[in-house]
Amino acid sequence: MARRLRFNGTGSGEGSCPAVHEDLDSGEIIVHGPRLTDPEDLAQLQHIDEDEIPIVMPRNTLIDFGPRERDPEPRVLRPEQFARLFENFQHSAWHLETRRRYAVDETTDTYAQFTRGETPEWDLATPWSRTIRAKTQDGAQVGRVRIVDSPPTTGQRYLLAHAEKNAALGEDVRNMWRADAERANLPNEDFWIFDSHIVALCLFDDDDNLTGAKLITEPARVNQYNRLRDVAQHHAVPHEQFRALVHAEE
Repeated sequence: MARRLRFNGTGSGEGSCPAVHEDLDSGEIIVHGPRLTDPEDLAQLQHIDEDEIPIVMPRNTLIDFGPRERDPEPRVLRPEQFARLFENFQHSAWHLETRRRYAVDETTDTYAQFTRGETPEWDLATPWSRTIRAKTQDGAQVGRVRIVDSPPTTGQRYLLAHAEKNAALGEDVRNMWRADAERANLPNEDFWIFDSHIVALCLFDDDDNLTGAKLITEPARVNQYNRLRDVAQHHAVPHEQFRALVHAEE
């Protein structure tokens, strides 16, 4: 079925291109204008697929004829869509982990080894491991702060051990007690920040399974999460030091 398109306007002054149209049903915006063809310019573009065509659009055309309001419905990614964010970020990925349990951990061989009192045998060749290690070796910063209860839950103790694998992949892993996180006014939210401008708020069901992620891209809200990252990083303790504190209290 053909789209129902509305012509919003053009900045050319002659009624041709570049121009902006809007899909009346989906709300999607369609723009057309001169193609960007210079090889040196094309080499600078990020996240462009083979079937996409870059065009040049005057800023005022987008301001004058683009949508006037944001989509009121948040964009929710399925788990497989969320996973692709880790392939596409450029310079940083950071995670605040606040949950007492992650169901996905309990399906792994290393979790079973840990609960039997054995030293887990970490696999550094999984798809996730290869992706993260490639990013950090290329200079990207990957880190996380894990909130821990007192006493830690079994899942949190497992993640204290799992930090060894995270560190081997080039991640910066830190921990803080939940009481300290509450005093620092950190939210009880589990989220990732990618390249300091995309927040993925993780969604879980009642059985602690990840069901997807809600994207937050509005600059003011993203800045709030960036501030929370800075607060958490300031108060958290490197995982080796924190693990020693936990053992000392046992």
